[in-house]
Amino acid sequence: MAEFAYFTGPMDCGKSTLALQLDYTHSAGGRKGRLFTSHDRAGTATISSRLGLARPAVEVDAEFDFWAFAVDHLTGGERIDFVVCDETQFYTAEQIDQLARLVDELEIDVFAFGILTDFQTRLFPASQRLVELSDRIELLQVRSLCWCGARATHNARTIDGQMVVEGEQVMVGDTAGPGEEAAVIAYEVLCRRHHRRRITRALAQAFRAEPLPVERRVDGGDGD
Repeated sequence: MAEFAYFTGPMDCGKSTLALQLDYTHSAGGRKGRLFTSHDRAGTATISSRLGLARPAVEVDAEFDFWAFAVDHLTGGERIDFVVCDETQFYTAEQIDQLARLVDELEIDVFAFGILTDFQTRLFPASQRLVELSDRIELLQVRSLCWCGARATHNARTIDGQMVVEGEQVMVGDTAGPGEEAAVIAYEVLCRRHHRRRITRALAQAFRAEPLPVERRVDGGDGD
């Protein structure tokens, strides 16, 4: 019986690395699979990991239809035993329903990888749908670390070095208008405490202090 599995965790916990490893393992066992991604750090139509691994993949935009793709290729004589879907937080909720249909009606295993919540700590619509529909949800065991050494659980967005908690849920390019200089948009992982207090690595380094003194200086408190 086919399975719908969702692997999730914050940035830097090895999701894309595991996605590529899983594809390799199943392919080495004689199974035929297809790779999908959206807005990968390396550009379009690529799954890449921070370890330097990369594989070509089908780019998923808002209009992409997984059901139509699978039916078209299967009726054309191709074989699809499984699909690996990376960066699923950027998919639509409707596309997650299409993936569930591949599992239930075409007996295709679906392995989805993505971030659960955005920089505002809110669920991505596609991630919420994955939680609702998946047969199995796995939190990746490789722990991302906040700059303070604690487990990182939250994704933070910075613009020109300043952490922000407002803006569009998906922002992967520059936001400059004609004649304007593009803002530098970056992301980092933080523990809940430092995400709530908006203390990024750069801010902590600016005060040249260890975690506890930073909290006292920046927050004016006793670090809870």
